[in-house]
Amino acid sequence: MHRAVSGWLVFAGVMMIFGGLMNLAQGISAIRTDRVFLVTRSYIFQYDLSGWGWVHLALGIAVVVAGFAVFTGAMWARVTGVVLAGLALIANFLWLPYYPVWATVLLIIDALVIWALCAGPSRGGAGRAEMGRTETGRPETGRPETGHTG
Repeated sequence: MHRAVSGWLVFAGVMMIFGGLMNLAQGISAIRTDRVFLVTRSYIFQYDLSGWGWVHLALGIAVVVAGFAVFTGAMWARVTGVVLAGLALIANFLWLPYYPVWATVLLIIDALVIWALCAGPSRGGAGRAEMGRTETGRPETGRPETGHTG
């Protein structure tokens, strides 16, 4: 059975795939110990860069897969997407000392994904387009059809 997928779910799916790929690239860069990261000494959170890289790599893969699953419109995919976007939001908050701009962009993306998945299609959304239409697809006017125009 084909489920109707709203614009918000499509937005959430695309943003999850994009954010997941960014997390994936972030993880690969951290594992390789790239020189693009700034490690500050005065930040309250201090973690091993390569350890965080593995966390972002795994999280990025999971978010990309869940992003594709959101396109099915299934409730389990939406719930999984909210949970993974929440975990990614927390991970990117803790990533702020290493790459502040990248982490901030991903924080915003994750927050928008959570909002879009929670907004999703309404319960009566699929049937609204059908309401008020006759079998021929014409809008109901309340008048009986007489077969002639006049």
